[in-house]
Amino acid sequence: MRSNVVACRGCDLLQRLPALLPGGKARCGRCNQLVATHPVHGLDTPLALAIAAAILVVVANVSPLMSLSAAGRTASTTLAGGAIEMWLRGDEITALVVAFCAVVAPALYVGALLVVLLSVQRSRAPSWVAGFAAWAERLRPWSMNDVLLLGILVSLTKIAELADVVPGPGLFAVGGLVFLLPWLASTLDPAAVWSRIRWVSERDNARGAPGP
Repeated sequence: MRSNVVACRGCDLLQRLPALLPGGKARCGRCNQLVATHPVHGLDTPLALAIAAAILVVVANVSPLMSLSAAGRTASTTLAGGAIEMWLRGDEITALVVAFCAVVAPALYVGALLVVLLSVQRSRAPSWVAGFAAWAERLRPWSMNDVLLLGILVSLTKIAELADVVPGPGLFAVGGLVFLLPWLASTLDPAAVWSRIRWVSERDNARGAPGP
């Protein structure tokens, strides 16, 4: 079965995709659900966005989120520092969830995606790139920077009545990721990425069949 045959996620109907122009979309012939898109941008735009996201992830994790000043005392914390503080206060489950969704998942998602996009700049990427692409897809729903930013803003509203709050570089980096990660996902064409991974043609050649 060639690679331009896909199954609809809504009704499981197998159908052959037509050649899509940049910006074009294909819908299921049975249930009208979107089955494929061809983004206007190539792979260079997602790569640039992934590099920018990687920089913001580093800034968000090493820079203070905010500084609090009350009664002559000043304190600041980072994303990882907040999770550690929750753990030390006995909220182990909450600390693990925050650490994974706010620190681990976004870092691994952006890192895996960056490896994939750098590798597929060649006409045929190594076969191990497929694993990174699969992991990036699994980690994307767990990168909850928007939920994190909303929680921070709610906390700031309450804390502002008790102390002076100064936003730090980490907070602006998290805010940037909220807009950058969806932008990255919307410009990325998964079909273009998978078509450049060599394992597909290698598997077909091992079976004696021509590659796609």
